[in-house]
Amino acid sequence: MTAVPEARTPGLFTPITLRGLDVPHRGWVAAMCQYSCDAEQAPGVPTDWHLVHLGQFAAGGAALIITEAAAVSHEGMISPRDAGIYTRERAAAWSRINDFVHEHSAVGTKTAVQLAHAGRKGSTYWPFSGRRNSVPVSEGGWQTLGPTDEAFGDYAAPRAMTGEEIERVIVDFGAAAALSVEAGFDAVEIHAAHGYLLHQFLSPLVNRRADAWGGSEEARFRLTLEVIREVRRSIPESMPLLLRISASDWTEGGLDGATSARLAARAAEEGVDLVDVSSGGAVPAASIPVGPGYQVPLAEEVRNAGVPTGAVGLISDGPQADEVIRHERADVVLIARAALRDPHWWMRAAYELGHDLAPAPQDDRAGAF
Repeated sequence: MTAVPEARTPGLFTPITLRGLDVPHRGWVAAMCQYSCDAEQAPGVPTDWHLVHLGQFAAGGAALIITEAAAVSHEGMISPRDAGIYTRERAAAWSRINDFVHEHSAVGTKTAVQLAHAGRKGSTYWPFSGRRNSVPVSEGGWQTLGPTDEAFGDYAAPRAMTGEEIERVIVDFGAAAALSVEAGFDAVEIHAAHGYLLHQFLSPLVNRRADAWGGSEEARFRLTLEVIREVRRSIPESMPLLLRISASDWTEGGLDGATSARLAARAAEEGVDLVDVSSGGAVPAASIPVGPGYQVPLAEEVRNAGVPTGAVGLISDGPQADEVIRHERADVVLIARAALRDPHWWMRAAYELGHDLAPAPQDDRAGAF
């Protein structure tokens, strides 16, 4: 775990090293789905929208940008408009975006891909489609998969996965990780949160299987740990591997901080370098106490297990983010909504904290009175 140096530099703007990757500071961009691929002509292929969306954060001074969920197979997408990285065509489109970010960042912004499979929460309409829930096969949807055939709320019911289908998903994650290396990403994040497939297997509220993939805590952890092993084998030893988890299901009988700390410790043994701590999404009726920094205590609990963590969730300004790092509640802070409102959030945070974060030369006057 990298310690924050004792210096005048704000904790938020101290560098961090994960394996062979030096990241310039601890203010990162969280994954945010954009639902902006061309579902008919090029499903899963990121577009100019993604280039601009992610490129603006590099210009704004972000240290590391995590992409939206990139599906490891077509049936792993959340919606028909989601991004993927399961063919070389899709990897090439990501490569163009990585090249742009690396070339135009004044601070040395790094990129990470978030590998994902939506499971029973796939084949849905995108939020601004004007329609809700599942896309039927007749309109470009697909049969979803899950630990069991139990649906998420009023979504279409998934098919319970066979052992062969589970093994196929593990292989798909490894293949997508290898394509991510070809695409020029600096790190890889495995998405095991927000009620998507790996989280579905982790949560006792969803995984009611009675075979080797469900039941006991060890069996529920199995798929995620197998995916971690496969991805770790598929990327260079020097490349950091991140894991996003939902550390609480916010529902009695579901995942909690203590269980998630045990998962994080196991994940670290298998080669995960940092756990990106979010929460919720497994079941539709959870009662989530949303408020400023509401997930930071979960990141802190997981970190106490000896694993570096990222904190995310309604962290809105520089002093708030700096407090999280300075008080060692997490090792990095991930910004989402605040970055949508202000793509130069990191320049603003540096100004608030009295730190000189060198912007792109085109933005040099931003710090002047």
